[in-house]
Amino acid sequence: MNLKAFLDEKVAQYNQPNFIEHDPIQIPHLFSQKQDIEIAGLFAAVLAWGQRVTIIKKCKELLSLMDYTPFDFIRNHQANDLKPFLKFKHRTFNDIDTLYFIHFLKNFYAEHDSLESAFLYKEKVMSMKEALIHFHRLFFSLEDSPLRTRKHISTPERKSACKRLNMYLRWMVRKDNKGVDFGLWEKIAPQYLICPLDVHVERVARKLHLLTRPQTDWEAAIELTENLKKLDPQDPVKYDFALFGLGLEKF
Repeated sequence: MNLKAFLDEKVAQYNQPNFIEHDPIQIPHLFSQKQDIEIAGLFAAVLAWGQRVTIIKKCKELLSLMDYTPFDFIRNHQANDLKPFLKFKHRTFNDIDTLYFIHFLKNFYAEHDSLESAFLYKEKVMSMKEALIHFHRLFFSLEDSPLRTRKHISTPERKSACKRLNMYLRWMVRKDNKGVDFGLWEKIAPQYLICPLDVHVERVARKLHLLTRPQTDWEAAIELTENLKKLDPQDPVKYDFALFGLGLEKF
C-alpha cells in the first residue's frame, strides 16, 4: 500500500463541508466574526469530551447563555449576567471553570484583538511546545485562577498530548479552500501544528505504524506528527482528517 496516496485520498474524502455537521467544529462555524469564532472554538475544543452529539448540545447550551454573541458578551457582561452560568456543567467542567474562562477572556480581549496573541511567546511560533506552555502560563496568570481549572487547559510541561488544544489550533491555523478549518490566524504556520491524538487517531496511527510509543503523551503526539511530516512537511496535520475518518470507519 502507498501510504501517502491512501491517506491523501482519505483527507480528500473527509476534509469536506459535510464533515462539519457531526463534529464540534460546527460550533465556531455558527459565527462569522473572527473573535466569535475564536471564543466559540475554544469552548468547543475544551468541552470536546465524550460523544460528539452531547458535546455539541452542551456547547450550544453555553452559547445560548451568551445570547449567541460570545465576543460581545465577554466584553460587556455585568456581574448579574453571570448568574445563569452557575448551573452550567459538562462532565468535570463546572461553573467555577466556566466563570474563570469568561474572566480570563474578558481580561485578555481588553488588551488584545485576537486570541492568537495568547499563543505567541515571540513574534512567530517556531515551536508548538513553547507556544502551548506560554498559553497555559498566560491563561492561569490571573491572581484568582482556580487550581481545579488547570486540568482543562493541558500543557506539554505535564507531558500531556494536548489533544484538545492541538485540535483548536488546527481549526484556527490550517488554510485550505475546503471550508472546514478556518485559517484565521496568520502568525502560526501550519507546518508547526501537532496532530491531535484522540482515541480514533491513535488506534489508526498505530495500525499504520505511524506511532510506536506506548504512552499517549506529548512525545507520542510529536512522533506521530514527525511521521506525518514525511508525507507533507508543510501541512502534516491535514492527515488528522484521514486518521480520524478511518477511525470512524473502524479501519
